[in-house]
Amino acid sequence: MENVLQYAKTLAAEVLPEDGIAVDATTGNGHDTVFLARLAPKGTVYSFDVQKQALDSCRNKLELEQLQAELIHDGHEHAARYVREEGIHAVMFNLGYLPGGPKDVTTTAETTITAVSFFLEKLLPGGRIILVIYHGHQEGKAEKGELLPFLQSLPQHAYQVLQYGFINQANDPPFICAIEKRRQRKG
Repeated sequence: MENVLQYAKTLAAEVLPEDGIAVDATTGNGHDTVFLARLAPKGTVYSFDVQKQALDSCRNKLELEQLQAELIHDGHEHAARYVREEGIHAVMFNLGYLPGGPKDVTTTAETTITAVSFFLEKLLPGGRIILVIYHGHQEGKAEKGELLPFLQSLPQHAYQVLQYGFINQANDPPFICAIEKRRQRKG
């Protein structure tokens, strides 16, 4: 079985063509941005983070592999200022705080739900929003507590929502919630 980070990448890879549009909503150390840029070398990849050190780390990784992405020093809740295209294929979130960064700078339920709501409107049928939810800290628990009811409330005729995680691991293991926009049925 794939761990949550591997499975998040599998879920994105299944829907992102080489000329597709993707978003890394939480740049972090840049691993997902680089992954998305590898998958969509002829497409567009947006990468958001509020911390300059995250974007600098990502920029270095992209340059090393000669890949392109639009690095945006802003929160994902402001994505509407930057992402104008319709038809996003994949959006990835790693919620929580920057590994190795300050633990008091975290994603929040309010900003995450705002961003997810925006991306749901821009998502192509068959496209996916993948959220890796880290809830082993106080803000992560609060974010999970608001995010799960929001995801459960999405209309099933329009979206499928998956939860994937390991239930026998200690210390609040991260888990995935993935939203797939349903394709319209013919006839």
